Amino acid sequence: MDKIATSQGTIAVLNKYDFIFRKKFGQNFLIDPHVLNKIIDSAAITKDDCVLEIGPGIGSVTEALIEHAGKVISVEIDNQLIPILEEQFGQAQNFKLIHNDILKVDLKELVNQESPGRKIKVVANLPYYITTPIIMALLEHELPIESITVMVQKEVADRLAAKPGNKQYGAITVSVNYYAKPYLVANVPRNCFMPRPNVDSAVLKLSLYDEPVVKVKNKEQFFRIIRAAFSQRRKTLLNTLAANGELHLSKEALKQVLDESGIGSVTRGETLSVEEFAKLSDCIDNF
Repeated sequence: MDKIATSQGTIAVLNKYDFIFRKKFGQNFLIDPHVLNKIIDSAAITKDDCVLEIGPGIGSVTEALIEHAGKVISVEIDNQLIPILEEQFGQAQNFKLIHNDILKVDLKELVNQESPGRKIKVVANLPYYITTPIIMALLEHELPIESITVMVQKEVADRLAAKPGNKQYGAITVSVNYYAKPYLVANVPRNCFMPRPNVDSAVLKLSLYDEPVVKVKNKEQFFRIIRAAFSQRRKTLLNTLAANGELHLSKEALKQVLDESGIGSVTRGETLSVEEFAKLSDCIDNF
């Protein structure tokens, strides 16, 4: 029997179960085994690993994860996919299926239960419409995660892996870089999926830091500054921060902080690194 992550294997599964695609779930199933191998290799999955898979679909990636990992926990929201996954993988000793919305799962409890005292790896072919909320939920919950390897829209991958000064560099870039080091593994053309999406994709790996890459005195303020800095990209950092109003400092005071910090009042937010945003946040906190 063909592997699921091929056109023949996918068609066989879809026909067997009379599967109906649901547009609201953004379902596009991987049919390229070479891309699948890149996902498994870049995630460095071994028999020592517990893997959390988000959105297994018909099992294109699940099949390989079960083969390579010690334990696989797959979370799927679409109820019509549950019997398909159960029939195909239910006999596997290292497979557990959870029927739920990943954003509603108590991830901390799940990880503690399934992998007590050990970090997990996350692998996912994420629906494009909900990519950012899922990634940020995984990062912000301070879970024991070693890495997150995801298939995302190419535009999103480029944004998350962008460097300061790049036009794709934004608030989400800085936020992700606070928690993890992003690495663009591979670009994936749309013909690698069934059905073909309207955009190209990419495999992105996020290697999480044991501790955030920078230490800040006021984490909430740090993220407020980041959001404010990118709210009006064409304006200087001084003008965007002054217009935001959440920092409760006059424009004159902000100018003084920016100048004394060495960042400068005419600088634009898109040129600042994570470290510079941290420095600015602490300087404001000390003012």
